Amino acid sequence: MVPIPTTDLAPDAIDFGDMTIWDRDDWPGMFAALRHERPISWHTEPEIPGLTFGPGPGFWSLVRYADIVAASRNPEVFISGQGTNIPDFPPEVYEFLGSMINMDPPRHTRFRLIVNRGFTPRQVGAIEQSVHDRARSIVDAVAHQGSCDFVSEIAAALPLQIICDMVGIPESDYGLIFEKTNVVLGASDPEYGGEITAAFTAAQELWQYAQDLRADRLRHPRDDITTTISQAEVDGHSLTPEEFGSFFVLLVAAGNETTRNAISHGMKALTDFPDQRRRWLDDFEGIAPGAVEEIIRWATPVIHFRRTCVAQDVEVGGTHFEAGQKVVLWYNSANRDEAYFDDPYQFDVTRKPNEHLGFGGGGPHFCLGAHLARREISVMFEELLRRLPDIEVTGEPEMLRSNFIHGIKRMPCSFTPR
Repeated sequence: MVPIPTTDLAPDAIDFGDMTIWDRDDWPGMFAALRHERPISWHTEPEIPGLTFGPGPGFWSLVRYADIVAASRNPEVFISGQGTNIPDFPPEVYEFLGSMINMDPPRHTRFRLIVNRGFTPRQVGAIEQSVHDRARSIVDAVAHQGSCDFVSEIAAALPLQIICDMVGIPESDYGLIFEKTNVVLGASDPEYGGEITAAFTAAQELWQYAQDLRADRLRHPRDDITTTISQAEVDGHSLTPEEFGSFFVLLVAAGNETTRNAISHGMKALTDFPDQRRRWLDDFEGIAPGAVEEIIRWATPVIHFRRTCVAQDVEVGGTHFEAGQKVVLWYNSANRDEAYFDDPYQFDVTRKPNEHLGFGGGGPHFCLGAHLARREISVMFEELLRRLPDIEVTGEPEMLRSNFIHGIKRMPCSFTPR
């Protein structure tokens, strides 16, 4: 059994609204302490640099697997339409920045039916060979070096290239998309601006890029998601230019950042647990599906989403919530819940069952790109472990400062040159 992490903070001193918490190394221990001693607790809201208004009234934290699933599968009571980030923003910001993750039925249902047209099994299956080809070329580019930065040269490259290909973004603009999505999802990290206004500016630039791309595809249709979604209708409704722009920002950010971090955390885990690497290498194809699920559980690239309670006197886990109160679902804590996962701090490529919450807690907001992410992770590690079987992380990862994205910015690795 791998020991459960600890913290020297008492439960009353654990406040996830304090951003300095996320600079510490023991926040996994804080979640473990809360699961055992204070599974539903009240926290203050963080000061957000760049906002002209102060923090909100606070939020409830859900840290247990069962409680998070219960809230996720009750979207009529725990809604997303008032925001899925902890801070409150004006409604126009949610329209602009959050797309369908900040929607509730029936609008969310209609919106998702439209964008699903771009993620049918046929659409995803059509890029299968491209995923293999891209992964092979990524390894080709570094194989002779013997070392590289795993994040920028390996993990980030595949999902960025694939989502850009699917959307129809030319290769000359890959660097722009990479740069702007880093800023959008890294707003609390000083390297990417350190304040929310930097994220808004980057998102506006991506939104405008989407308008230009959409206008071009309406004039010159192609076999890409932009064309498909721009032309799609459900019950007489199609996406407005504003809705497409907002969805584009979500798609390119989530489509490359989350899978990049899953691959990066997966490589670190295979380095830290060499016995698991050997087990996978002994039967790559047979173990791959379970290994991919374990990588996603282990990484939990999205740390949390928020919901808002809209009913009076709702009970979850023995706690009563009032209408208007914020409820934050900490997926990374749920994926280490000892009450649900055996030996949760052991990375186990053969873990069964493994109903993790790495793609959300179920309900209508389950990750749209889950199937694509699984394929990218599997193919990337197939290429890496087949051609660079001794690849390993050689230094501590440089982590993104964030309570939202479990990100790795840089991570050195080495291998025998090929």
